[in-house]
Amino acid sequence: MKNNNIYSSVKELKTTFPNALRLVYFSNPVLYIGISVIVFSTFWIIFNMFDQLLFFSPILYFYIPADAQVGFVITSVSAALLGIVISMNVYIIRTFKVRLNRSLLSGSLLGIVSSACASCSSIGFLIISTFGGAGIIATGFLTNYQIPLRLLSVVILIWALYVVQNKITKSCMLNSSDNPTNKSNMK
Repeated sequence: MKNNNIYSSVKELKTTFPNALRLVYFSNPVLYIGISVIVFSTFWIIFNMFDQLLFFSPILYFYIPADAQVGFVITSVSAALLGIVISMNVYIIRTFKVRLNRSLLSGSLLGIVSSACASCSSIGFLIISTFGGAGIIATGFLTNYQIPLRLLSVVILIWALYVVQNKITKSCMLNSSDNPTNKSNMK
């Protein structure tokens, strides 16, 4: 019985998720694709600067060593998911006249915070100098568990994407059932 519920949920997600993406990105392609590209580009640059893969001084230089390839892929996926989630959140705010609340952007914010590697750059030294011994422990923890924390951030962003697409598709179902023309066709 439980396997049937999971199967039907996945089957429903295979149809509702592309519909939600189509609804968002085809409603105003320039705006929402632009938001996605800007957010992806910004966070991709930030994440790669924190990981010390992208340098701007003295020349623009990008290098991925062998030990940083997994982290690079995960941060690139995180940046792409952030772009999609934020553009879908903007769609919800604009379309449904929703005011910003804690649940709307919490997945995006958690994904941003958990994707950034605090111990990979000068931020780690700031944490150590600010918090002393506790900062050393926190930086050591972040360094040792960097990949699992980034994977957790991808999971959080996927959850946020699921929640956003549910808000879009469920509201569309409610709006279509409340429409008087649809009720007359159903009789």
